Amino acid sequence: MLRIRKGFDQYVNLRPIRLYGGVTTTVTIASPDTLDMVVVRENTEGEYSAIGGFFKEGSEDAFALQTGVFTRKGCERVMRYAFDLALSRQKFGSEGIAGRVTNCTKSNALNFSMVFWDSIFDAVARECQGVETDSALVDAITMWFVKNPDYFDVVVASNLFGDIITDLGAMLQGGMGFAAGGNINPERVYPSMFEPIHGSAPKYAGQGVINPIASIEAMRMMLDHLGEPGAAIAIGQAVAAVLADGRVRTRDIGGTNSTSEVGEAIRKRISG
Repeated sequence: MLRIRKGFDQYVNLRPIRLYGGVTTTVTIASPDTLDMVVVRENTEGEYSAIGGFFKEGSEDAFALQTGVFTRKGCERVMRYAFDLALSRQKFGSEGIAGRVTNCTKSNALNFSMVFWDSIFDAVARECQGVETDSALVDAITMWFVKNPDYFDVVVASNLFGDIITDLGAMLQGGMGFAAGGNINPERVYPSMFEPIHGSAPKYAGQGVINPIASIEAMRMMLDHLGEPGAAIAIGQAVAAVLADGRVRTRDIGGTNSTSEVGEAIRKRISG
C-alpha cells in the first residue's frame, strides 16, 4: 500500500469524519450536528519515509535509526490542499470566513521537523484569505476531538500524526466500519486510490458480519473524484436514509444483519 501511495504520488490522504443520524457513538458529546470535519494527512513522506536502519542487532549495543523526511514541496502542497478544501466546504460561511484549518503539530518536542512544518504552514496561511487558522499539539488535538468536535473543520497533519488522530476520528463517528479514506493525487497525473480505513479483525473473516458502510463511502468519494457528483450524492443519501431508518444494521452498531443485507438495503434506496 505504501508503495502505491508513493509510486502514484498520492500525497493527500483524505479522511472525512462525519456522524450519521441513527448511529450511536461511544463518545456521546459527538452528534450529527456537531461532527463534520476532514483530516488531510500528508501521505508520501514524513515519518513513513522508510529511511533508517539497524546497527549491531542482537547485541547489547544494538540500536535503530528512523529518519523522518519533510520537504518544503511535500509540506506546502498538502497544506495548500487543506486550505482549498476549507474554502470549498464553506463550513462557516459567515462574515467572510469560509472555514478553519487547524495545524496538527508537535513542535515543542520535535524541534526540527515540526518547527519546519509549522513555518511552512504559517507561510501558506498568510497567502490564504477567508480561512481561519489554528495550531494545536497532536496530544491536545486528541483531547479536543473528544471535548469539542464541533470546533474542527479541516485538520492538516503529517503522515504519522494524521494516521493516529483519524483512528480516534473513526470512533467519534461510530467505529471503523464508518471510516473511509482517499489516497489522492490532486493533479491527476496518476490515479488515486479509495479504501476503508484499515483495521484488522481476522476473527470475523468469512462470516459476512462486517459493516460495509466504510467501503461504500469510499466508493462515494471515488465517484466524486471522478466527476460523478450525482452518483456520489445518491450513494450518500442512501447510506444516510438506511442508517436513519435503523431497521437494517450490522452487529457493530447493535443490529443483526449481515454485510450483504446492509449493502442490499442501500442499493435498493439508490435504485428507488
